[in-house]
Amino acid sequence: MSDNSSLLTLLTTTPLFAVGLTLAAYLLGSLLFQRLKRPSWLPAILIAALLLAGALALIGLPYATYQQGATWLTVLLGPATVALGMPLYQQLPRIVELWRPLAICLPIAATLAACYSLGIAWLLGSSDNVLASIAAKSVTAPIAIGITEQLGGTTALLLGALLVTGVITIPCVSLAARWLDIQDDRLTGFALGLNGHAIGTVRAFEISPTAGAFASLGMSLTGIFTALLLPLAWRLIGLVN
Repeated sequence: MSDNSSLLTLLTTTPLFAVGLTLAAYLLGSLLFQRLKRPSWLPAILIAALLLAGALALIGLPYATYQQGATWLTVLLGPATVALGMPLYQQLPRIVELWRPLAICLPIAATLAACYSLGIAWLLGSSDNVLASIAAKSVTAPIAIGITEQLGGTTALLLGALLVTGVITIPCVSLAARWLDIQDDRLTGFALGLNGHAIGTVRAFEISPTAGAFASLGMSLTGIFTALLLPLAWRLIGLVN
C-alpha cells in the first residue's frame, strides 16, 4: 500500500501526469463517441469527464492534486477561445447582415440563461455559494471562472455546472429547431453558442462552418455581456458585500 502511495506521489510531482491523464481520457472519450455513432445527448467531453472521474477515484488521487497539475491545460483555454475569432472573420459579411436581430436577442437570452438557473436554485433553498457558482454556467470557462471568483463561488462547482449546461443545451436546441422548423444554421449555431458555450460551439461546427461561426459569436458576446453586467447586478441585489 505504501509503495503504491509513494508511486502516486512521485507521479504527481510534475503536471505531466495530470495532463497525460486528461488527454488520454479525452482521446478515449472521442473514440467511444465515434463508436456510439456520435449521439447528441452524450458528447465526447462528457464521456471523457466520466472516464477521468473514474480514473481519479480508482487510483485515489485527490481532485485538488489533479487540478494543480492540470493548471497548464486551464491556461490554454484563453488562447483556444481567442482562436475562434478566425471563423468569425470568415463569416463577417453574414454576421453584419443580422446585427440588429442579434443585438436585440443577445441581452434577453443571456439574462435568461443566468436567471432561470438562479431562480430554480433559490427556490430550492441553495446557499449563496451555490448561487454564485452557477450564475455564469452559460459562459465559456475562461470568462466564467473569473466571474465566479468575483462573486465568491466555487470553481469546481462552476465547472460541473458548465459541463451539465453544455450537454443539456445540445439536445434542447436540436429539439427546439425541429419543433419550430428552423433550417437556418446561423440561428441554430447562435443558440448553441449562447447557451452551451464551448460544448455547444463544438456541436455547431459539426453541423456546418456557418453554424460554428455563429456559435463562436454567441459564445463570445454572451461572455462579454455577462462579465460586464453580472458582477454589477450581483452587488446591486446584495448577494455580495
